[in-house]
Amino acid sequence: MLARILALITKEFLTIFKDKRSRFLVIVPPIIQLLVFGYAATFDLMRIKFAVYDEDKSSLSRELIAKFTGSTHFKLVKELNDSSEIEYLLDSRQVLMILHIGPLFSRRVINENNAPVQVIVDGRNSNTAAILLGYVNSIITDLNDKLFVDRYGRSLPLQLQNRSWFNPNLESRWFIVPALVGVLALVVVVLVTALSVATEREHGTFDQLLVAPFRPVEILIGKSLPGVIIGIFEASIILALSILWFKIPFHGSLLILYGGLLVFLMSVVAMGLMISSFAVTQQQGLLGGFLFIIPSITLSGFATPIANMPILMQKLTYFNPLRYFLVILRATFLEGASFNELIHQFWPMALIGLVSFSLAGWMFRHRLY
Repeated sequence: MLARILALITKEFLTIFKDKRSRFLVIVPPIIQLLVFGYAATFDLMRIKFAVYDEDKSSLSRELIAKFTGSTHFKLVKELNDSSEIEYLLDSRQVLMILHIGPLFSRRVINENNAPVQVIVDGRNSNTAAILLGYVNSIITDLNDKLFVDRYGRSLPLQLQNRSWFNPNLESRWFIVPALVGVLALVVVVLVTALSVATEREHGTFDQLLVAPFRPVEILIGKSLPGVIIGIFEASIILALSILWFKIPFHGSLLILYGGLLVFLMSVVAMGLMISSFAVTQQQGLLGGFLFIIPSITLSGFATPIANMPILMQKLTYFNPLRYFLVILRATFLEGASFNELIHQFWPMALIGLVSFSLAGWMFRHRLY
């Protein structure tokens, strides 16, 4: 039995790596996607283009403007002389923000200890606008603290000191890149597994497999293990690039990470086999693969926090193995979490894998005949 399974595994690898398109699918896209996501996918905003309409033109208003221009998050592109320019600049997307300082700004600060500052933000991208307003609020708070110290010679009675554990500089890359180990492994493994039987059906070699002295369970294992091996290979490359190229700190145990990876890949391969058992052509296999991949990534917490999803969607995430593996990835990378702390992520993922593999085996055997 072992010899027959090894022969099937060898055949699968030869089928994958002899085909140029399959070789390209396995090797090139994951690396390109890692580099694109690693550099382009970020929640941080840098060098935000903004304009200033300063009607006060006092030393205090210039100090406020200097707070913005001195920050790496903002880039002053224009100083306005008339309010009529505001609408055009925002509509044409030349700037994301307008800082409007009224004519009585400094007088009201000195005499009333209270002066409004208007910040007009392009809200077409609500996420960008929210992050931008957070930066603005931080700068205004810093100036308020300074003004209070200058006036009263002492600091504010209550001060908030922020300290972020696991990601001190709040770099979104530390959050995104480790998750790509699971996301990209999912994409490659599902597509490779989903296409395995469909490719043989198109090439007319599947009937030869049926008349060969292989039992259904042997064919199932022979089709499954290459996907798991390819997934481990892909994940290892992405893991190495994450640590060595992107300098993401890894504080956990590789044994725990690879244990979670193995359980995750078994459930993913099972999904690919179910898709493959239904697909008659490679086009159907690709379509079925993407119909599974996109919802899995969306409902995993990769980009959107699960807690922000509707209740129904939150319940659906419990059936998504990627949800649990992303927690394992981020916890081992940034927190150095132990197995005991992650056991509640392992057993649901293992249960999903067991049920999925059993269902895939049943469907695979029935589709064989």
